[in-house]
Amino acid sequence: MTSCAIPSTGEAAASASMRRGACPSLAAPMQTGDGLLVRLRPTDDSLTLPKVIALAAAAGRFGNGIIEITARGNLQLRGLSEASVPALAQAIGDAEITITEGLAIEMPPLAGIDPAEIVDPRPISAELREALGARRVPLKLAPKLSVVIDGGGRFGLDAVVADIRLQALSTAAGARWLLSLGGTAAKGAVVGALTGGAVVPAVITILDKLASLGTTARGRDLDPAEIRSLCRAQALSGGPAVPSSVPIPGIHELDNVGTVLGLGLAFAQVDAVALATFVHQAQELGAHALRLAPGHAFFVLGLMRETAVVAQSLAAAHGFRIAEQDPRNAIATCAGSKGCASGRMETKAMAERVVQTAPELLDGSLIVHLSGCAKGCARPRSSELTLVGAPSGYGLVVNGAANGAPSAYTDENEIESALARLDRLVRQNKDAGESAQSCLTRLGAARVSAAFEQG
Repeated sequence: MTSCAIPSTGEAAASASMRRGACPSLAAPMQTGDGLLVRLRPTDDSLTLPKVIALAAAAGRFGNGIIEITARGNLQLRGLSEASVPALAQAIGDAEITITEGLAIEMPPLAGIDPAEIVDPRPISAELREALGARRVPLKLAPKLSVVIDGGGRFGLDAVVADIRLQALSTAAGARWLLSLGGTAAKGAVVGALTGGAVVPAVITILDKLASLGTTARGRDLDPAEIRSLCRAQALSGGPAVPSSVPIPGIHELDNVGTVLGLGLAFAQVDAVALATFVHQAQELGAHALRLAPGHAFFVLGLMRETAVVAQSLAAAHGFRIAEQDPRNAIATCAGSKGCASGRMETKAMAERVVQTAPELLDGSLIVHLSGCAKGCARPRSSELTLVGAPSGYGLVVNGAANGAPSAYTDENEIESALARLDRLVRQNKDAGESAQSCLTRLGAARVSAAFEQG
């Protein structure tokens, strides 16, 4: 955990990278289509509202004013240059915004204040960082390797993919931690249960094992039985029931914590001026801090029920997602051609076209993935519908990822009609009470592709 390491201009240029899988940071910005990009992981207690306002001002002064919250709940600032990255780092340090560096250790967005959590995961996170910092030779690990420490609660990280996952369990013998490798909470390979004192040594053992396999090794590459033996984890017949996720956008009452307001960014981005203006307004209503959250979202803390309603209305006026029913929740987009040199689609504009032209697809039962290229950075896994930018237009991948073979194509002149045909296909064929996902699954990929391409 650190304030900010300020890179030199030469270091920024040398470390800039466009490859997928790199982790852009202040010390290693990434070259994109709109300049350099940095990704920041502020600590939970560092984003008081005055600090958010300072960060927004820095994003506009030293970048292009576009602020993103990633799918995993990290901040990204865009449009930087080799000369402006050190100045941005200095501004972040001056604002006393604490940034965590090194291994990605992720906790639920309301860790430590969610009254429904089984265990506060923050002490284990701090102990793990201390243990890693005490090593004389740092571990060389895969750039995107992540550890999730989920203490439970209403807004857990069960849907977030992790290389190493620790999930709190409530047992007759007290709290335990379920250890699993790779995937989401539902799909990860279960290793076994650990007591609190055994958690950090077990994670260090696993990280040592991964480092010995090289810098491309991930949690999915490990043998759960071998790790169970190495970590002396208690074998389990199966994992816990995965809780249903509570949507973040909305007003939530959390017992002794009071009211928290959940908001999402429209298509993962917000203009720095709009963010600062909203934060000023929320501060006047009594809010004092933000907590970043997965799904391009964040929580506003410190409001009363009455003021949260006012703040929610203000947020809607600034274009934030405020409710579970917002159709924009069902669209995943990357930076697109405006923000990435690889992009062949202006994804944000295309997302607006989908909202206007194909609302039947956006009932929340499926995700429409709009990818500027076949890398699929916004959603590497499969989606029911993925629209990919192509040299001569757009390719549609049904039930696949962006790097899959498209089953249908259209060009710029026909894309509006193609989207309208998909909308009509669902509207005319959906049974009473049936979701868009169920309807498309029943109709089959061939019929969906045919409707997109030729009606």
